[in-house]
Amino acid sequence: MTAPDAAGPGTDGHGSASPGAAGGDEAGRGAAAHAAADGGAAPAAIRALAITVSNRAAAGVYEDRSGPVLARLLADAGCTVDGPLVVPDGPPVKTALRDAVAGGYDVVVTTGGTGLTPGDLTPEVTRRVLDREVPGIAEAIRAAGVAAGVPAAMLSRGLAGLSGRTLIVNLPGSTGGVRDGMAVLGPVLRHAVEQAHGGDHPRADAAP
Repeated sequence: MTAPDAAGPGTDGHGSASPGAAGGDEAGRGAAAHAAADGGAAPAAIRALAITVSNRAAAGVYEDRSGPVLARLLADAGCTVDGPLVVPDGPPVKTALRDAVAGGYDVVVTTGGTGLTPGDLTPEVTRRVLDREVPGIAEAIRAAGVAAGVPAAMLSRGLAGLSGRTLIVNLPGSTGGVRDGMAVLGPVLRHAVEQAHGGDHPRADAAP
């Protein structure tokens, strides 16, 4: 695993976009599906949005590297993926997250902006969007990085939580950090979405 945001896109920035550009008219259908999902069942296809937080990538100074990796890994985890949407750090991240929640996405995963530099503001703006935090996800991602021999993984300040029924997770800005984070998140992603939609916990003694 690489050190979180050591050289990743989250440590610099400019430019903006909206999930509407990434999701198109799918957002409206996703919102309708969420409004109808009052029986506790997760959607058959998990709609995910990948967001790259990088001032320089948003300004076109360099190519986004971690976002495409994130989008591919979300697809590998069984999601229908929009993005990567590239935005600068700070208020544009908050706008993108709120738009994604309003658009009915089940999962939004960001890459970048979780480090210790003065410009790394993604955890702060993410917290303003969350209704409930799910600290175990972020803790497990950091712990996995440290266990893999990357002590700097503990410096990532990424959050995870729910805004309505949308699960939001912050990952580091490096491609290695994204891979390692998704290795932790991927196996629990569907169950987390099911829980967010009111689904029951699986029972070990349930009949086959």
